[in-house]
Amino acid sequence: MTGSFDVRAGILKAIPHLRAFAISLTGDVDRADDLVQEALVRGLGNLDKFQPGTSMQAWLFTILRNQFHTAYRKRRREVEDPDGQYAARLAVAPTQDAYVNLKDLGAALLQIPVEQREAVLLAAGGINYQEAAQICGVAIGTIKSRVNRARHALAERLSIADAEDIGADRIMKAAVPAT
Repeated sequence: MTGSFDVRAGILKAIPHLRAFAISLTGDVDRADDLVQEALVRGLGNLDKFQPGTSMQAWLFTILRNQFHTAYRKRRREVEDPDGQYAARLAVAPTQDAYVNLKDLGAALLQIPVEQREAVLLAAGGINYQEAAQICGVAIGTIKSRVNRARHALAERLSIADAEDIGADRIMKAAVPAT
């Protein structure tokens, strides 16, 4: 029982020092109290990791400091917006459009001849025409022709008339400002 009493006494003795340290870190009494409480909860939850014979106060200070830095890094990425005006101005394109477009492209690729599909995928993958011709065992002109036919076939299957039809539509472009 004396071991648990020593732990309890060590924690109680450390609280005022932890609170003073937390106030100096945060500059806010309420945030400091929350930080001390979180450090104590974490300390008690990890009491099995405390090395007997070492300083309970130093151990709790380390937990508090680490907790402060974790919260600081998280807060640094957050934007203060108490009245919601900033959030109301945010507009983000829906992510499902890209998924649907990719599925449509995949289906359209399966509808074109294998030779054209192979050529356009090599070109889209960054392989130059010379290397693509070597990979496919054909002349460079044949690869260029296959890529061109594949692009036209895909554009037709995806209802793409010109470059403006690729990506977000007019309404989405008007709603979501370019970044």
